[in-house]
Amino acid sequence: MSKIMQLSSALRGKKISSAELTKEYISRIERLNPKLNAYVCQTFDEALKNAEAADKMIKNGEGTLLTGIPMTLKDNIATDGLPTTCCSKILQGFKPYYDATVWSKLKSQGAVLLGKTNMDEFAMGSTSETSVYGAPLNPVNTTRVTGGSSGGVASAVKADMAVYGLGSDTGGSIRQPAAFCGAVGFKPTYGAVSRYGLIAYGSSLDQIGPITTSVEDAAIVYDAIRGKDTKDQTSVSTEDGKTELAKDVKGLKIGVAEEFFDGINPEIKNAIDAAISLYERSGAEVIRLSVPALKSALPVYYIIACAEASSNLGRYDGIRYGYRAKDYSGIDDMVVKTRTEGFGKEVKKRIMLGTYVLSSGYFDAYYKKACLIRSRLIADFENVFKECDVLIAPAAPETAFPSGYSGGNSIQMYLSDVCTVPVNIAGLPAASLPCGKDKNGLPIGMQIISGRFCDKKVLSAACFYEHEAGIVIENQEDLL
Repeated sequence: MSKIMQLSSALRGKKISSAELTKEYISRIERLNPKLNAYVCQTFDEALKNAEAADKMIKNGEGTLLTGIPMTLKDNIATDGLPTTCCSKILQGFKPYYDATVWSKLKSQGAVLLGKTNMDEFAMGSTSETSVYGAPLNPVNTTRVTGGSSGGVASAVKADMAVYGLGSDTGGSIRQPAAFCGAVGFKPTYGAVSRYGLIAYGSSLDQIGPITTSVEDAAIVYDAIRGKDTKDQTSVSTEDGKTELAKDVKGLKIGVAEEFFDGINPEIKNAIDAAISLYERSGAEVIRLSVPALKSALPVYYIIACAEASSNLGRYDGIRYGYRAKDYSGIDDMVVKTRTEGFGKEVKKRIMLGTYVLSSGYFDAYYKKACLIRSRLIADFENVFKECDVLIAPAAPETAFPSGYSGGNSIQMYLSDVCTVPVNIAGLPAASLPCGKDKNGLPIGMQIISGRFCDKKVLSAACFYEHEAGIVIENQEDLL
């Protein structure tokens, strides 16, 4: 059931005003956020002004489905005049002078921004524990991580501290936290949504997308933010209008690649097998196949992502904006000390790795080879989607990790990306949605993937399962 449509109907029917709805959400944030730490910047005064403006839009018949709906943005999406820090010390106090295109589009439709949400520093991590503000907590079980890097968005949406939120996905940063928190996370095709105003991690991998409580809501938000943007030369035009979701899956060809299931927790495998059986009983055709290049996806991802990060993060030098070291003996010393003090351990590790693989003598051995394997993986996916319409896979090999996991077993944290990074390498659309729980009551996430610009196929297949399996994503207030 679409929460956005329910609330939009109530707003248009004058059962509640946006101002009243926003006050309810503000009250909820004030009560729950001290424990969950999902928000790192709260914009309540601005939200109430926007809510009043949204009420006027609705009264004048100018509203859309998202007019007056309270929402949130990940802290790496630029907001004019509001803090955007990527949860890093080095961007302490930084306020952009422009809006990201996605926020500009939503703002023009009367969206109400409640604040900016927590994340791994510069989106580098799989638990959101590298944030300079401390980790957000998982509303399902507060002893578990939210996943990363869009953990704050997932926590806020799951705890109903926002109706929906926008995150960014470089190697699974929307889908994995959605899976860990029991929400829906959608990563659109690379280029379908403008990246202008998204503070870059890996420019050829990053993509903005929604985290919501239903697939229908994900489709609504996707429709509102997609399309060509002259400020982003990698963005492309998409078909205008509403994304109509298919009612059934008869004749749908579902691919199941064996490599996605290597090393997966048996409970997750069993839950996804049950979902695949549901599709099969409903008229879909299941095709078992192999994509050997998937086994190389994780090292390829980390080489390319870190190489791009080392370039993108070179601009943070203490000269133009953000944090600057207090004691230094010259400009070179100032830059070194600023970056040493301003970046966290994980970010510095990835910058150094990226610099290494791009350096003379190692470029051919690492970065160039990774790009060649990337081309092969893209070609393999193109061949796969000649045989089938969608792929079904786990969103993560495990359910939500215990808090403090990234510090105790960082290798396992990197391995947790194995199911999601192939999608970013190939620029494909994919969604994560709940398909059961493990023995500890933690959500299990199923991932649905399709070919480039086949976003509708992903959303349709996900929506069918959500309805057929009776998936209802409820608030977690009882656990807080």
